[in-house]
Amino acid sequence: MRERADLTVDTTNLNGAELRRLLSGHLGLGDGPGMKIFVTSFSYRGGLPREADLVFDTRFLANPHYQPDLRPLDGRDPRVADYVADDPAHAAFFEGLTGMLAPLLPHYEREGKSYLTIALGCTGGRHRSVAVAERLAAWLAGLGRPVELAHRELGPGATPGPATPHNGRDLPGISR
Repeated sequence: MRERADLTVDTTNLNGAELRRLLSGHLGLGDGPGMKIFVTSFSYRGGLPREADLVFDTRFLANPHYQPDLRPLDGRDPRVADYVADDPAHAAFFEGLTGMLAPLLPHYEREGKSYLTIALGCTGGRHRSVAVAERLAAWLAGLGRPVELAHRELGPGATPGPATPHNGRDLPGISR
């Protein structure tokens, strides 16, 4: 049966809510039209998220882990997000990422994809990948896209509310 399946789901590390979200997205059981987008951050030490459709590496960005005042925080904190965004490589990376995604999303929808998982990874999964995932989710939400956001290494319930910009920086594609 497994060889004939269109979709297999490893439920090893999923709780009930995560399984429901994953199945609803893949089977098109959501409550509205259009493709659902799930953005997640992760640590490469824990391996790639199995459900990821697109994976992006943020390990080249400046690491807040080495800043004693930022180490205990995570990428949702504006100080950490600003530190990551201040890396000279960040602007070009984020522009390239959003510049690639903007034209791709309609193509995925035209092909009938109801769910897309975008994963961003870094070494520990607490700073760089979290900050970029937060910003990407906010950008997608600013485009009117249905987006969910989670941070694997921060544990269940770590992501507050819907994706929204969380610091004072302007985001491409979002007008204030």
